[in-house]
Amino acid sequence: MKISLYFDEDALAAALIKALRTRGVNILSAWEAGMRHRPDEEHLLFATAQGRVLFGFNAGDYLRLHTEFLTQERSHAGIVLAKQQVYSVGEQMRRLLRLVGAKPAEEMKDGIEFLSDWG
Repeated sequence: MKISLYFDEDALAAALIKALRTRGVNILSAWEAGMRHRPDEEHLLFATAQGRVLFGFNAGDYLRLHTEFLTQERSHAGIVLAKQQVYSVGEQMRRLLRLVGAKPAEEMKDGIEFLSDWG
C-alpha cells in the first residue's frame, strides 16, 4: 500500500502540500485535523491511528519518541524527518515523491527515514 502522510504543524507548507496532492500523494495536515498546538507525541499517535507516516522537522523529539516507542514495544506508522529551512519547497517535494514512490507503507512501520537520504 502507498504511503499516506501526516504533516505536523511545523511542517505545514501550503505550497508543498498542494504540489504533492496534485501529484497524487494523500496528505492530512495538523491544521486540517484540528491538531494544532499539540505535543509531538500526540501528533505521532494521531498519525499512527490514521495509518499515516508523520512528516516533521523536529528531529530531536521524534527520534526520542521513536526510541521510546520501540523500547516500550509500542508501534508507529513511520516518521520522515527533514532539516527545517534547508530544502526549498520543490526539493522537499522531489524527495518526498521519491520516498513515497519507492517505499510501501508496510516498510515504514516503526521506521524513520531522513529526507536527506532521498536526494
